[in-house]
Amino acid sequence: MSAELDQLYQTIILEHSHKRSGETEQDVSSAGERSGVSHQYNPTCGDEITVRVAVTAGENPTVEAVEWNGEGCSISMAAASVLSDMAPGMSLSELGKMIEHFREMLRSRGQVAPDEEILGDAAAFAGVSKFVARVKCAMLSWVAVEDAVNQAASKARAN
Repeated sequence: MSAELDQLYQTIILEHSHKRSGETEQDVSSAGERSGVSHQYNPTCGDEITVRVAVTAGENPTVEAVEWNGEGCSISMAAASVLSDMAPGMSLSELGKMIEHFREMLRSRGQVAPDEEILGDAAAFAGVSKFVARVKCAMLSWVAVEDAVNQAASKARAN
C-alpha cells in the first residue's frame, strides 16, 4: 500500500471515530417488528456495542437504518460509523456480500487487497488486518449488524 493511500485510510478512520455516523443517545436495545438488535462485547479490549438495524418490508428487503450505542477504541467506533453510513439503502444480499468481503480482508493479515468498489470507505480498515489484536475491534459492529439483520429477516419471514 502506498504511503498516500495509507494516510488517506488513516484519515478516514480518524474522521469516523470522531463524527460517529449512526450513533444515537437513544436506547437501541429493543427491536420493532422490522428490526433486529444485537449487543456485542470484545473481552480482549473492552469494546462494546449495541446495534439496531431496521429493514424495509417486502419481497426484497433493504436496510432502512442502522443505529448504535457503544464505547471502545477509535477503530471499533470508526468501523461502526462507516457501516452506518454505507448500509442504509442496501439490499440484505448486498450487505451480506460487503460483510463477507470485509471479514475476508480483515482475516487476511494484509494478504487480501480491499475491493474499494464493494467496500467503499470500509477499505480503510485494510491495514488493521496486519494487527491481529485489532481485527476483533474492527469486526465488532459488523458482526452485530449481521446478527441484527438476521433477526430482522427472520421476523419478516415469520410474518
